[in-house]
Amino acid sequence: MASSPEAAKAQRHLSRRDPKMRQLIRQVGPFGLRPQRGGYRMLVRAILSQQISVAAARTIRGRLQAKLPGGRFVPAAVNALSDQQLQAAGVSAQKRTYLRDLTERTMDGRLSFRHMSRLDDEAIITELTQVKGIGRWTAQMFLLFSLGRPDVFAPDDLGIRNAMIRIYELDSDVQRTILEELAECWRPHRSVASWYLWRALDQDIASTQYPV
Repeated sequence: MASSPEAAKAQRHLSRRDPKMRQLIRQVGPFGLRPQRGGYRMLVRAILSQQISVAAARTIRGRLQAKLPGGRFVPAAVNALSDQQLQAAGVSAQKRTYLRDLTERTMDGRLSFRHMSRLDDEAIITELTQVKGIGRWTAQMFLLFSLGRPDVFAPDDLGIRNAMIRIYELDSDVQRTILEELAECWRPHRSVASWYLWRALDQDIASTQYPV
């Protein structure tokens, strides 16, 4: 989707509908999200990253990849690892349970990424949240970063929440319903809007730069 006609269309839509988003797009520059194929790999990484720092997750991921042929997260290869090997890589007992469930469901066909790609967003979320350790937020990130779905909005994402609080000058305890209402005018391009919100945090863009 990056630098595609669809992205350009989304930028024009957001700029017309929301002055603050128009200014953000001008400051951040071209849209640059490229979906990362490999649904199983993406979900493994998401599970490993839960409730720990980025640095710690990167370390554990590296240790785990060192135990896999070619360093690739493939269901059969992960399934072949013992609990002792997973533990030695730094994978907690709870996350081992999550990885086992994800891997087993992928191998026996209960979770089919090819099948899911043909479903609508909510149906995919329903399927993914049947896996232990995968909640709605993780499923939404899968939709956005793996499948490249165009209209994903995750109001419970801390980055999106913090960016909207800053840019739209909201109370720190703003309700998620308010965020959802603000995002309505972005449809059907909320994924692009979300990407720009994350970039606003990356670039430390202040709310005072945004027109009312």
